[in-house]
Amino acid sequence: MPKSGLNVALKGLDDLFSSEETRQEEQREQVQQIPVDELFPFKNHPFKVLDDDAMTRTVESVAQYGVLAPLIARPRPEGGYEIISGHRRKHAAELAHLDTVPVIVRNMEDDAATILMVDSNLQREHILPSEQAFAYKMKLDAIKNQGARSDLTSSQVGTKLRADEKVAKDSGESRNQVQRFVRLTNLVPELLDMVDEKKISFNPAVELSYLDEAQQRDFLEAMNDTQNAPSLSQAQQLKKMAQQGEFSYEAAFDVMGKEKKSELDTVTIKNETLRKYFPRSYTPKQMEDIIIKLLDQWQKKRQRSNER
Repeated sequence: MPKSGLNVALKGLDDLFSSEETRQEEQREQVQQIPVDELFPFKNHPFKVLDDDAMTRTVESVAQYGVLAPLIARPRPEGGYEIISGHRRKHAAELAHLDTVPVIVRNMEDDAATILMVDSNLQREHILPSEQAFAYKMKLDAIKNQGARSDLTSSQVGTKLRADEKVAKDSGESRNQVQRFVRLTNLVPELLDMVDEKKISFNPAVELSYLDEAQQRDFLEAMNDTQNAPSLSQAQQLKKMAQQGEFSYEAAFDVMGKEKKSELDTVTIKNETLRKYFPRSYTPKQMEDIIIKLLDQWQKKRQRSNER
């Protein structure tokens, strides 16, 4: 076959496997300069845009070089564009007083836009537990809406994927861990903030998510009154009480008021307290040796006093 004929054949095959809509979409995938005030956040965007040190560095970069990576957005029925990817870049552009930013505009349905929004943000290095929880839930719901069991087929093994399996596979988490993160969305805001602030550990928080809202607020009051953060065993005990209809503020106060075994077995002396008594050149091991030596001397002195 002549070379030109081969090219025609190949072009024909390309046309067979690409629709007119796809070709038009590819042509529209061009970067546009969109006014900043025409860009709006994604509905129920679960990721926080914070004015932290990282944002300060981003603003400095944007002010000097502009926004290098285009945002992705879709047209809104009421006008303007809904950001799918690039909320932090848009905020940095505002702080840097830019009038426009580069944007790739795509026409996307709600579920596809939600999945892309979650996936693009989960690549970030630092993600709060609350962000992860609501992001997984949004993606899970979007995949279910698309028909997870009928639409999600693994091309390698030809098996159908459950929605939570798909989310787990994409995120690198286990299916069980994805489900545990989603449980956190059942926490009242005050408790979820404590998880983000590491005042309550992840595993106890998952157990507390099985309490209803009224029970969670009673627990919060008991936690504040006892000044104790829940251990996993305490949270499991509270969950069991709730399931058996035995939960109350008084019961939560009683559970939270009990000293944890780890607290009974551990004595903690803050570093700044010890440093008042030792030169700065001393290592923790040297300080420990001297403390033990002094305690030995104190114990011998007490024994001599008791023998008199």
